[in-house]
Amino acid sequence: MTQPDDRAERLALEPFREVGLKSGLLRGSLESLTALWKRRETLLLLVRREIKSKYKDSALGLLWSLIRPLVLLAIYWFVIGKLLGVARGVEFYPIYLYAGLSVWSLFQESVSMGTSSIISNAGIVRKTSLPREVFPLTSVGLAIFNFTIQLVILLVVVSLTVGVNWSINFLHFPLGILLILVWAIAFALFLSALNVYYRDIKYLTEVALMVAFYASPIIYPWWFATDGFADSSWAFLEPIYYANPITLAALGVQRVMWNVEVDPAVTPWPSFLAYRMLIALAVGLVFLFFAGRYFDAKQRNFAQEI
Repeated sequence: MTQPDDRAERLALEPFREVGLKSGLLRGSLESLTALWKRRETLLLLVRREIKSKYKDSALGLLWSLIRPLVLLAIYWFVIGKLLGVARGVEFYPIYLYAGLSVWSLFQESVSMGTSSIISNAGIVRKTSLPREVFPLTSVGLAIFNFTIQLVILLVVVSLTVGVNWSINFLHFPLGILLILVWAIAFALFLSALNVYYRDIKYLTEVALMVAFYASPIIYPWWFATDGFADSSWAFLEPIYYANPITLAALGVQRVMWNVEVDPAVTPWPSFLAYRMLIALAVGLVFLFFAGRYFDAKQRNFAQEI
């Protein structure tokens, strides 16, 4: 008769095998979305918790979400706009700048905080069976909250000065926001999963975001880049520059909020801007799909890795 200790030893030598149903790409995605939808109230609670903890014991509270971008606006306006002369020839430059900074903040905060979200919530990840996607999505939710406050201020200033562009071009605005959110969520999911296994990802992300900031028309008008690409030695970068989803999203929002007449003979808007944005959105949705599947495949070992 086999002793219990012998059975335990033989069982320990057996290789690990996955149990349960194996989901394909489409079925797995639907299961993840269903699980997230069931936990939507938990996601909202986590967003509220992050907002409260961020401004806890602060005298100014939510005003800090506005003070930082306004200080950045003042610095960039003075240093880049005035001292370096970028504002010359750019009518209502502060509005152009603030519109770009608002879009950038939404993307940067979503990706930066999302990358560290699993590690920073290690205690909850180990002890609960929540869908792990809620943590990077909580970071995106906090970034959306901050962006909403900045957007209200932007709308007030624009309404009192240049006026919102209510023509057909207004469609560039929601398209730009949707574009930046799709890419931000995709990066947040992908990088947060990768960061669990390779902790250098957090620092690489910071460097990449710094490069992306200056590679997008946020603190300078887009025609500065167009003029630079006129040199044949740099012309090959122009298609890459205008394929950048951050560039396209910033231009979409600026076209609506920075409602200034632009001479098409001197500084034309990039041709087929809406068409380019739709292509970038389609590519972003594909990236989001595979980022979600990658996250789902890796999240099974999060508790052990952290």
